[in-house]
Amino acid sequence: MRRYLAILLLAVVLSGCSTYAAQHYSISVDNVTALRSLDGKTLNVGPFTSAQQGLSEIMCRGVGPIKTPDGEPFTDFIRKALIDELKLANAFSPTAPVTLTGHLNKIDFSSVGGTWEISLTVRSSNGQSSTVTEHYAYTSSYFGETACNQTAQALMPGVQNLIGKLVRGPELQALLW
Repeated sequence: MRRYLAILLLAVVLSGCSTYAAQHYSISVDNVTALRSLDGKTLNVGPFTSAQQGLSEIMCRGVGPIKTPDGEPFTDFIRKALIDELKLANAFSPTAPVTLTGHLNKIDFSSVGGTWEISLTVRSSNGQSSTVTEHYAYTSSYFGETACNQTAQALMPGVQNLIGKLVRGPELQALLW
């Protein structure tokens, strides 16, 4: 009996759990092109909050957590992604007359169904706000290790689409003026 317990304990210790890091954010050409249409107008980006402030990982099937690439909270990952898009489009300035802040309403995934659900409300210093929601579908797997890895890799393009809905949507003009 002791022998079986020792083998079980050894198996648990050696198996551990995996951590799945998403890719670093990569600029979307379509988002930058849309932002360049602002014709020299600039925006500042203030703090982002969340209903789950500080959330930086979500457990995937008990196999291991999905994390942002640098372990920062999801709110910071999305905020930095928006700033990167604005900077590349020459539309970011810390002294801009309009500042956007954000509230991450929801971020979750289904590694079984292969979807990320992300909802963000952006508020402008001019009093206007806009909520964008992304339902990002990707190919998943029956196998936990593969499914969790694919889930982590799908976060970045899901955030690209979320930002795209904001910067290419009709509400952007209301946020600016």
